[in-house]
Amino acid sequence: MGQSLSACFGRTLIINDVKNCNNPDCDPNIKPSTAAELEALVVRLEKIVDRLERSVSARELAAVNQTLESVKSVKSHPESLRPLTESIERADCYLSKEESLDLDLPPPPPTPPPTATASRNFSNLSADLEERINNLESTVGDIRRDQSEEDVIPTVVQLISLEKPKEVAASMSVPGYEDIVGGSVADFVKLSQKIGGDVAAQANLVKEAFDAQLKYVRLATEAAQPPQDRQMQLLQPTSQKIAAIQEFREKHRTSPYFNHLSAISESIPALGWVCVSPTPGPHVKEMNDAGQFYTNRVLKDWKEKDATHVEWTRAWVKTLTDLQQYIKQHHTTGLVWSGKGQVPAGGCPPPPPPGMPPPPPMIPLEDLSLGAGNDDRSALFAEINRGEDITKNLKKVSADMQTHKNPGLRSGPAPFKAPSVSAPVSAPKAGGDFANKPPVFSRDGKKWLIEYQKSNPSLAIDNAEMNNVAYMFRCQDSTLTVKGKINSIVIDSCKKCSILFDSLVSSIEFVNCQSVQMQVLGKVPTISIDKTDGCQMYLSDQSLGVEIISSKSSEMNVLIPKGNGDYAEQPVPEQFKTTIKGQSLNTICVESLG
Repeated sequence: MGQSLSACFGRTLIINDVKNCNNPDCDPNIKPSTAAELEALVVRLEKIVDRLERSVSARELAAVNQTLESVKSVKSHPESLRPLTESIERADCYLSKEESLDLDLPPPPPTPPPTATASRNFSNLSADLEERINNLESTVGDIRRDQSEEDVIPTVVQLISLEKPKEVAASMSVPGYEDIVGGSVADFVKLSQKIGGDVAAQANLVKEAFDAQLKYVRLATEAAQPPQDRQMQLLQPTSQKIAAIQEFREKHRTSPYFNHLSAISESIPALGWVCVSPTPGPHVKEMNDAGQFYTNRVLKDWKEKDATHVEWTRAWVKTLTDLQQYIKQHHTTGLVWSGKGQVPAGGCPPPPPPGMPPPPPMIPLEDLSLGAGNDDRSALFAEINRGEDITKNLKKVSADMQTHKNPGLRSGPAPFKAPSVSAPVSAPKAGGDFANKPPVFSRDGKKWLIEYQKSNPSLAIDNAEMNNVAYMFRCQDSTLTVKGKINSIVIDSCKKCSILFDSLVSSIEFVNCQSVQMQVLGKVPTISIDKTDGCQMYLSDQSLGVEIISSKSSEMNVLIPKGNGDYAEQPVPEQFKTTIKGQSLNTICVESLG
C-alpha cells in the first residue's frame, strides 16, 4: 500500500506511520484538514488587509496585520493558541475604537486549558476566526460602498507623500518675508545707524526697498498673476529704490565708507529675484558673491579698528542668505501668484518724476467754434476755403522789381537776421573739476589714497606692503610710482596719468580713464580696463602670462619686451564679429584693415 503525504503544520507526516512521527508538536488526534482550513482563513485575511490598505488608517492596518501574523504562526506552533486569542482580542479592541470600522464581534471564547485536546481547540478556533473574518469582510465591503472616491481614507503611503496645500504655503509666504524684514534687515539697519554717515543714509534706502518688495509679495498672495506690462508697473517702487541705492554710491565715491556703499550697491540687485524664473535662489547667491569683493575689503580695513564694521558685514551677508532660504522654501521656481482676485487698478502705480510741468489749461469748447462773427480765425478759414480764387489778389512781380536785375534795389535795409545765441555753458565733466578740490595723498590703514593731484610727476609710495591697496582718483597729468609688492591698484577717473610699479598680488584696474599708461617691472596677474579711452600697457618678461580683461574701452595697446630693450606694440581687439551656429553664438575678433 502506497504512502501519501499531508501537511503537518509545516512538516511532512507519513499517514501510515503516524505513531512514529518525530515532530514533538504533532498530535495524531488532529485532523489533517485543520491546516487547510487555517490556510483558507489566511488567504481571506490577506484579502481583507489588501482592501484595508486603501481605506483605513495605519493603526487599524497594524492591528489586522498582527492578527494575520498570529494565524500564520499557529500553523507551525500549535502551542501558541493563547497568544493567538489575545492577539485577536487586541485587534478587535483597536478596530472597535475607530469610527471607520464599527464591528459587532462576539467575545472571544475562553482559553482552553493546556490539557485539552488540540483538535477541539483548533475546531473552536477555526469557527471563531471564520465568524470574525465574515464580519470583517462585511464591514469593509460596507465602507467601500458607502464612501465615494473623494471620501476614501488615504493609504499610509499617500499620507506620507501628501504635499502641503498651496493655500497653507501661500499664507506662510508673507510671514516668512516679514521675519526677514523684522530680523536680518532690522539688525543690518541698526548696525548701519551705529556706524552713521553715508552708511546709515544708504541703509535707510535698503529698508525702503525691502518694504516695497514686501508689499509686492503680499499682493502676490492676494491676486492672480497680472500681465507682464502690469508686473513691470507694480515693480517700479522696488526698482526705483534699487536705482537710488546704486546712485547714492556713485555720488559718494570720496566717502571714507566707499567700500561699504559698494558692497550694498553691487549686491542689492538680489531683490530682482521676483522677476527670475526658474532659478531665483541662485540669482540671490550670485548677487551675494558680486558684493563679496567689497565686503572682504571692509573686513580687511576695519577688522583691527572697529568690530562694528565686521558685524555690519556679517549682518548684510546673513540678510541675503536668509532671503535665499526664504525663496527656496516658498518660491523655489519663481514668485508664486496664489491669489484669485484681480490686481487693484491703482495698486502700486509708479510715482511721477519730480518737477513735471503742470498740464496746459483746457480750452473751452466755445473758443473752437467757427461761427464767432468777426473773429479773425473765421476770416482766415473763410479765405482758405476760397480754393483757386485765393490767388486772384496776388500782384505780379515785374522785371523792374527784381533785385537780381536791378542792383540799385539792393541798397535797401539789410535782411532780418536772427540774434546770435551764445553757446550754453556745459556742466563740468566728472574729471574736470580738479582745481576745485584740494589734492590728497594719505594712508588710511592699509589703503593709500591719491586724489585730485594735478601736474605732479613725483607721486611715490615707498614703504608699500603686500596687503596694501592703492586708489588713485581724479588725477591729471601726474605720475605715481609704487615701490615694493602691493596687493592691488585702482585708477579711477584719471586723465593723462602714468603709473610705475614693481609687482602686484592680484590686479590693476582702470575705470573711466583717458590716456593713461602703466609699466610693470615685476609681475602682474590681471589687468582690468573698463570704460577707458587710451591705455598703454608696458609689460616685463615676468608678466607675459598676464590676463587682460576689457569692456567698453578703446585705443588699448600692449607693449611686449623684445629682449633688446625695445618693445613690440600689439593692439587689443575692439571690434568683434558674431555668427549664429544652431542655438549658440560664435564670436571672433575682427582685425582692423585700415
